[in-house]
Amino acid sequence: MGFFDSIRNFKRQLDQVESTVYSGKQSLLEVYEINAKLEAEIADRTRELDRANRQMLTLQHIWDMMNSSKPLSSVLNAIVNSLQGELGYLYSFIVKEKADNDGTYLQVVASSRDDLDTKFWEKFNCNVSDFRMNFPDIPELRNAVKNNQIYQSVNLNELICGLVPDFNKDGVDDFLKEANMKSYILVPLKSKQTHFGSLLVFSSRERVSGSELNFLSLFAKQIELAITIADLFEAVKEQAVTDGMTGLYNRRYFEEFIKKEAIRANRQNQKFTVIGLDLDHLKQINDTYGHNYGDIAIKAIAEVLKNNARSIDIAARMGGEEFNLILPGVDSAGGCIAAERIRKAIEAVELEKIGHITASLGVATYLEHSDDIEELLEITDRAMYESKRNGRNRVTIARPAYETSWQEIAVNTFIDILTKHRIPVDDVTSRLLTKKLEEMNINNEKLYQVADSLVETYNPEHIQGSVKKKVEIASLLAKRFDLPKEAVDRLKIAVLLYDIGNTMLPKEILRKKEPLTEEDKASIKQHPVIAAREILKPISNITEVIPIIEKHHENWNGTGYPSKLSGEAIPIESQIILIVDAYFALLEKRPYREAMSKEEAIKQIEQEINQKWSEKLAGEFIGILRNDLD
Repeated sequence: MGFFDSIRNFKRQLDQVESTVYSGKQSLLEVYEINAKLEAEIADRTRELDRANRQMLTLQHIWDMMNSSKPLSSVLNAIVNSLQGELGYLYSFIVKEKADNDGTYLQVVASSRDDLDTKFWEKFNCNVSDFRMNFPDIPELRNAVKNNQIYQSVNLNELICGLVPDFNKDGVDDFLKEANMKSYILVPLKSKQTHFGSLLVFSSRERVSGSELNFLSLFAKQIELAITIADLFEAVKEQAVTDGMTGLYNRRYFEEFIKKEAIRANRQNQKFTVIGLDLDHLKQINDTYGHNYGDIAIKAIAEVLKNNARSIDIAARMGGEEFNLILPGVDSAGGCIAAERIRKAIEAVELEKIGHITASLGVATYLEHSDDIEELLEITDRAMYESKRNGRNRVTIARPAYETSWQEIAVNTFIDILTKHRIPVDDVTSRLLTKKLEEMNINNEKLYQVADSLVETYNPEHIQGSVKKKVEIASLLAKRFDLPKEAVDRLKIAVLLYDIGNTMLPKEILRKKEPLTEEDKASIKQHPVIAAREILKPISNITEVIPIIEKHHENWNGTGYPSKLSGEAIPIESQIILIVDAYFALLEKRPYREAMSKEEAIKQIEQEINQKWSEKLAGEFIGILRNDLD
């Protein structure tokens, strides 16, 4: 091969190498371009994923709020803050249409950032939430709200000056520039198929993507659901503490509040007063005009309490025609003034058909009349019933608990039992006995007469006057066992009330001539429990008497009922009631036997020593019968 042939061959090889390098270069360029496109696409997808994640997180926050049972205000604030924090909006608000005597207006009910209030204050010398705003005269905006559609615009000045016409246009422009606001989005909100308000979002971006608008549309649906659920929680919570008929607080809330108020009063050494109130003659109103008018009278009382209570006072319907009012920071003198004002306001009410109504009121003050809540409520009730006994339509200041006689407590309890129909006594008898109690002097014999009359409703063989004798014997026995005066007084009340549960037993059982069945016996054994728990427990001023009555059929040897207590585990007051009751029952005729004589009854008592009662109790009891009463 010659020289030139070698040169030509080398050139061909060089051309081949160059061609190969060029081809490789093209491939590398293509790979680079593909990688660049992939990186750009990955970046776009990453941004979209990040945005989607933030949107999902925002929706999750709303979902969490829906399941938190938090107040509506907390839900709304969480909504606007989540939009700002996770989606990059500058400011978010929820505005709601409100109305008053001056007409309708818009007001901010939730806002996202405190620093906006600072900027507003610096620029306009006011807070965002203070504005009584107009609805902007922007046709497109109005149509969007009307048709429940999202609306976006860059004309921020038009919006803000439309909301608050008093703002200076140039001042608004300066504020928008400083805040870097370039556009806004309005999202109408509905609750229960009606317009609730609007979500206003302010952005630093002029353009809004379709996906963003789609998200806001989905977000609005979640907001609406959250608002509906929050409203339901609020309604349920309100129902739990308020009385459905009157809108006042209920007994449950009152009892919780007065405990907290007592703690506060003790800490600050500051008194508070309770006013107890009872509508007069409700039964007469119901009987004459019907229960609907009775309800009208009860509602009228509630309105008077609402109109005469301070914002810090707590008015509650305790049940039926009974109401209580707590006056924080008020002593007895101030309480009496407030009670008299309420009494006059009630007396001034005139209702259709019914005419004027009246109420009886009692007043007691914490740290003045008592430092115990239960006792305070008891003496408030006593004062209220004293108002009723003294002619109704009046205010009575309570006396301290230690000044209240056992007879007065018994009278108030009987009145409560009769007027509240806690036992099946016919209306005529109930009214006659109640009238007798209300007209009596506290130490009058009528108290015993009423007790005798109640026993006669289930026991025709009852010996008239025996209730008084039972009280006398029980008192003598209590003194033999050195019981203090307070215990003796409780025993006297228990003697008057202990057998009230028999009125709840079927008369066919009480008058049965043949042997009682096991079912009959079970019913009879339940009567002390029925008396104590179902009839007497709702009456607050005899709380300490109830345990005595519950255990007055327990036997010394443990064969009694309802708890099979024995020996000293049985309260001595209950032991006394058992032996006194058993003796007088033996003196009365029964369907299955004739009445016993005094000596026959004493012999029966002796036979059951160490079975139903102790030897000591029986000995003292028989000694009283033979010596003190002869």
